Amino acid sequence: MRSIVISAVASATLMAGGYAIPESSINATALSAAYVANAHGADAAYYNPAAMVYNEDANLLEVDATYIGLSAIDFSGTTGDYSSKKENFLVPSLHYTSKKLGDNGARVGFSIVVPAGLSKRWDATVPKATAEEFTLQTIEFNPSMAIPLSDTVSMGVGFRVISTSGVVKAKGTVPFNYSQNLTGDSIDYGYNLALNYRPVSNISLAATYRSKIDLNVEGSADLVSPFVNGNHTVSVTIPLPATFNLAAAYTFDSGTTVEAVYERTFWSAYKQLNFEYTNPTAEAVFGTIKPKNWENTNSYRLGLTQKYDKWTAMAGLAYDETPVPESTLGYELPDSDAWIVSMGGRYQIDKSWNIGLAGLVDMKESRDVYQAGATGIKGEFSNARAYLVTAGIEYRF
Repeated sequence: MRSIVISAVASATLMAGGYAIPESSINATALSAAYVANAHGADAAYYNPAAMVYNEDANLLEVDATYIGLSAIDFSGTTGDYSSKKENFLVPSLHYTSKKLGDNGARVGFSIVVPAGLSKRWDATVPKATAEEFTLQTIEFNPSMAIPLSDTVSMGVGFRVISTSGVVKAKGTVPFNYSQNLTGDSIDYGYNLALNYRPVSNISLAATYRSKIDLNVEGSADLVSPFVNGNHTVSVTIPLPATFNLAAAYTFDSGTTVEAVYERTFWSAYKQLNFEYTNPTAEAVFGTIKPKNWENTNSYRLGLTQKYDKWTAMAGLAYDETPVPESTLGYELPDSDAWIVSMGGRYQIDKSWNIGLAGLVDMKESRDVYQAGATGIKGEFSNARAYLVTAGIEYRF
C-alpha cells in the first residue's frame, strides 16, 4: 500500500506544505522555487515551458542531483516524549530544451523530476501504531512544447506521467495486536500549462498551472490480527494537488533580477484516506476511512539573481503554509508552516558547459496539537528541518 506511503511522504515533506517537492534544479533550489517568470535554460521546460522560446537558439541539457536530509521531529505530549528517525535521500533530475524548430520559434523540452515524496519513520510505541514507516517515491516524466503567440507573448503546454511506489508499515496493540506491511505502485497522468508576457526586455510576467493527478495506487498488504491474516489486495487514491503560480520578474541594468511568486496549492482535494480491501474481513478490520480535510494553501516566494561575467549568484526566501488542519494531523505527517532560505551559484566554464551548486534550509514552525478524544494527539511537534543541496551541470550544443 504504497499509497499509504504517499501519505507518509506527505509527512516527510520539507520543501513544501503537504508532500510536494518544488525544488528540482540548481536554480529552483538556490531561489527557494521563486523561479517562474525568470525561468531560463534547460529547466525552463519544467518551471515555465512558455519561457523556452526566450532561450538562446541551442539545445540545452542539465543533469542534477539533490541531497535531501530530514531532521528528527521531536514530540512532547501526554503520551510521552519521542523523536522520529532522521532521513537521507539522493534525488536525480534531468531537463532538456531544444533550439528553435522552424521559423516560428517553437521549442520542445522535457524534464524528469521527483515532484513529491520522502519518508517518515517512528520507533516509539504510540506513533508506530499508525506510522512505523511511511515512504513515498514518485518520478515524473514531463514533455512540453512552447509556441510564441507574438513578439511579447508565448504559451507552453506539457503532458505529465507520474510513476508512484510506496511502503506503509504500522504495528500496535490497541484494541488488539495487529501489524500492517503495505506496498503498491501506480502510473497516472496529468498536464501543465504556462503563459509568459514580456512587454519589454527586462520585465517578465508569467502564470503556470499544473493539474491535479489522482495517484491510484494498487498493491498488497501483509496483515496480522486476531480476525484476518495473510496477504490481501488493497488500493487507495491519493491526490497530487493542482498548483497555480503568478510571477513577476524585473531585471535592472546592473544585471540583478528580482522575482516574486505567489503560489496557490489546491490541497482541499485531499479529503480522506481510504484503503480499500477486496477481502470483506480485511476491509472491516483495516479499511476504516480516515478523514483528512486538508485546506488550500498559499506560498510566497522571493528570488534574487545577480549575473557577473562568468558567475551567477542566487538567493531566495519563501514562506509556506501547511494544508494539514489540527483535527486530522497525525504522526505520519506532522506538518506545519515553514520559512525557507536558500542560496547558490553557477559558473560558466566555456561556451558549452556550466556547473552549479545550491543549498536550502526548510525550517518548520513548532506546532501545538490538541485533538478531542482519548486517542487524540495532545502535545507539541518541534525541531522539524529539511536540508537540500543540489549540484549539477548544463551542456549547450
